[in-house]
Amino acid sequence: MLRLTDVNTYYGPSHVLQNISLEVERGEIVCLLGANAAGKTTTMKTIFGLVRATSGSVNFNDEAIERKMTGDIVKSGLALVPEARRIFGRMTVRENLEMGAYSRSNKQEITHDMDHVCQIFPRLQERLKQVAGTMSGGEQQMLAMARAMMSRPKMICMDEPSMGLSPKLVETVFDTILRIRDEGMTIFLVEQNASMALNLADRGYVLQTGKIVLSDTAKNLLTNDLVRQAYLGG
Repeated sequence: MLRLTDVNTYYGPSHVLQNISLEVERGEIVCLLGANAAGKTTTMKTIFGLVRATSGSVNFNDEAIERKMTGDIVKSGLALVPEARRIFGRMTVRENLEMGAYSRSNKQEITHDMDHVCQIFPRLQERLKQVAGTMSGGEQQMLAMARAMMSRPKMICMDEPSMGLSPKLVETVFDTILRIRDEGMTIFLVEQNASMALNLADRGYVLQTGKIVLSDTAKNLLTNDLVRQAYLGG
């Protein structure tokens, strides 16, 4: 469903992504693991055209998207839950959800989907009129995920959804990711919390200093010596 092939991305003279190749099949949860500054967020930005790949290809549903505008990429069926949530803090929860559906025009379907995401995230239903920036970090993460779902995507990319959350809230977020997948969503997950991500995912990739150094099933990565030493504390 999503395929990156030999992608190279630079920030000025810095060669941040070096011949990155990965793929995500329909219905999977695939995680990309790596330490800070490994290139995880740059990978996500390259997929969405926020940073342009210097070479290589990015394909979504067999269509090249590496030269498309970000808005057109979203319209093609990809949605992003960005790092640090990036909600619209001065808008209400409802307005944030409506912004997620900005590319859609069928008001009846938008209303239906807003009801659906509020079933998945009951706390948002209670706070539709609340200014989003006054909510807790966990509630804002739920809003960022729900906002992405409002575009009715074929696939959701999540960048560090556990960042800054308490262990209990991290469990809630990951349980919700599983529920979304069980409803038929494909998910690409960039995450530092390797243990939680690998226990959730079908497959995973490990990124180190801009290069993919490991690729395997999540089960095998959990027992891999490199992964255990670098990310699992064992």
